Amino acid sequence: MATTRSQWPPRWPDVTDPAVLDAVASVPRHLFVPHEYQDAAYEDAPLPIGLNQTISQPYIVALMTQALRLKEDSRVLEVGTGSGYQAAILAHITPHVWSIERLPQLADAARERLKLLGYPVAVQTGDGWLGWPEHAPYDAIIVTAAPAEVPPPLIQQLKPCGRLVIPVGAMHWDQVLWCIEKDETGELHACRLGDVRFVPLTGPQASMPEDPALAAIRAAVRALLRR
Repeated sequence: MATTRSQWPPRWPDVTDPAVLDAVASVPRHLFVPHEYQDAAYEDAPLPIGLNQTISQPYIVALMTQALRLKEDSRVLEVGTGSGYQAAILAHITPHVWSIERLPQLADAARERLKLLGYPVAVQTGDGWLGWPEHAPYDAIIVTAAPAEVPPPLIQQLKPCGRLVIPVGAMHWDQVLWCIEKDETGELHACRLGDVRFVPLTGPQASMPEDPALAAIRAAVRALLRR
């Protein structure tokens, strides 16, 4: 059933962070979807944005954002800009947002859209698997596409006490949304947030050179998520 913006957002029992709810209420989702889908923008459902990509279900956007536990001065990296909607939600909470998108057409359109709407987001075309090391470390990293496993460079780019929210799993198979936290000593802790379905995160993970530090991170995360 369609929901008008005056009734937005819906009541989600497990999304209670006032800053997140205010961001979802304030960001005009209809401006982040193609014209032919604008009438459905305030339904709690994913929508196509072209190039075989989607804008995520608002509930999932809110849940992932809440799991980051953002503050007004948090430094955030988003992997998978898409239309820019998730980035706008983040930028409503903190002005320190970087977003990386693999597809140049989406990156260029999102950069322009975010600029016109006044959201302070730096958007770059690139390989999200590798993160954006020039601006690391980050307090929070959010990934809006699902890799088969957690990219080690993203863990490496987290600050101590930083949080990574990421869907993991093969396309057309079970995917799990995880929140991975790096504590003050660098030890990793994981919390399962639920079962999800995302488009795949593609990248050079099969062929990237693996230095010892990244190999150790990969092994630690694999062991963590098997517990």
